[in-house]
Amino acid sequence: MKGIFITLEGGEGAGKTTQIPFIKAYFENKGLEVLTLREPGGTPCCEQIRAVLKEKRDDDVLCDEAELLLMYASRAQLTKTVIKPALAKGKVIVCDRYDLSTLAYQGAGRGIKESTIKSVRQAAIGDFAPDLTLLFDVDVKLGMARAGKRGVMDRIESSGNAFFERVRAGFLRYAKEDPEHIKVIDASLSPDEISAKIKCVLDGIYE
Repeated sequence: MKGIFITLEGGEGAGKTTQIPFIKAYFENKGLEVLTLREPGGTPCCEQIRAVLKEKRDDDVLCDEAELLLMYASRAQLTKTVIKPALAKGKVIVCDRYDLSTLAYQGAGRGIKESTIKSVRQAAIGDFAPDLTLLFDVDVKLGMARAGKRGVMDRIESSGNAFFERVRAGFLRYAKEDPEHIKVIDASLSPDEISAKIKCVLDGIYE
């Protein structure tokens, strides 16, 4: 049996991580084995790349192109060594971020051309894509206020509201272009209300 690959996307403070246990339980109640991952990260090697991407440095600022390549280095490693083997075993994978984040953050946010991103993606993961993406959409100011409560912001979180407005617009544009695979969730709601919205989406596909 082929597994199911579900990704959670959205801006900072959208509440993606909070909903992972709910989604995991949803599929486990159906008797399926669930693997939860995060991007960048998910393996010891990829976690090291994540640390480089997240660290604030004044003496060696990471340029946009290096950021893009590091994201795909992590994604290539995670996809080949963890995601594809798990799917081949019939597992459900719930991943906090994946390729859509790069199109929104490094593309819409940083301004790297989509053609450049697609070329790097082809080298890293080819045409591999999630079965379903849940896009948690929230007003940037609300999301950043939530993110600020988690503590000191990392390098990417500190990119500023104008950056995140571009990121949000990018996410919504891609969702509009592919409504079959990208389902938008109103992330301004309470956690319980968001869980209910997610259940409606999952029931419509996997019930």
